[in-house]
This record gives sequence, structure tokens and C-alpha cells, in this order.
Amino acid sequence: MDPIETQPGRDRAVSITITHVLTIGITTILIAMLLTSAGTMLETEKDRSADSSLETIGERLADEIGNVDQIGNQANDKVTVRTDHPRTVANSRYTVELLNDAECKKAPLIDENTDCVRLTAQDVDATVHVPIKTTATINESSTAGGTIEIVSESGEIHIEDGSQ
Repeated sequence: MDPIETQPGRDRAVSITITHVLTIGITTILIAMLLTSAGTMLETEKDRSADSSLETIGERLADEIGNVDQIGNQANDKVTVRTDHPRTVANSRYTVELLNDAECKKAPLIDENTDCVRLTAQDVDATVHVPIKTTATINESSTAGGTIEIVSESGEIHIEDGSQ
């Protein structure tokens, strides 16, 4: 047998091996890129979900604070309303802060001389400011999300932990 005739068989075996190695390498890189981009997308969606949930809770709280203000103006007594809200948003605990207009000026899209509620998620990069319409003076106060007591007394409103 001639040595030239055996040469093509060796080249073919090498090219099949190289093809398999390249295919496995390219597939591994594509799967790694897919997993990385999916993880980034999930984090972005988690942040957006937390923002949306905090905004909804903030709107409900602002409305409830306005209602307590109206009841307090009519009754001239101490008025306490206990409200239930989710304890977590996007699997993260959050803090509710009642702020006066001086603190709310720093918030985006809040007009001057407007009190607000600031909700801040702890494990997610999400902070929401919601304006409040009241005639009462706002006592700056804060509590964790969940059951919240809104208290109106002597023309002032503050919030407390209501889970006691």
C-alpha cells in the first residue's frame, strides 16, 4: 500500500474531532450567554415589579391618610385607622415613611408644599414617593410594611406599626 493513500484517512479523523470540539465550545458559550442575559432580565423585572407594587401601596396609603384627615377634622378627637398592606414586595421588606413638604421637595415629580409618603424596598433598588393631600400637620414617622396604624390627633397625623 502506498503511504499517500493512507494520508486522507488521518486528516478526516482529525477534522471530525476538531468539529466536535468546536461545536461543544460554541454551544457552551451560547448557553452561558443565554443564562447571563436571563439573569439580568430577571433582576430588571424584579426592580420594575417592586416599583409598581410600592407605587400601588403608596397610592392606597395616601388615600387612607386623606380619609383619616377628613374624619379627624370632623370628630376633633383622636382617630386611629388600622390598614393592612403586604409585608413584602418582590420578596423584599419595605419601609413606609411619612414626610413633610420640606423633605418631599427632594423627591422627583413632587410639587413644593406637598407632603408625601416614601416607600423604600430593602433588598431591591426601589424607592417611591407619593403625594398626600391633607389639611393636618404631618409628623414625620416611619414603620415597616404590613399592618400600619394611621393616627390623627390634635390636628397632626403620624403612622405607627399596627402589628402589635
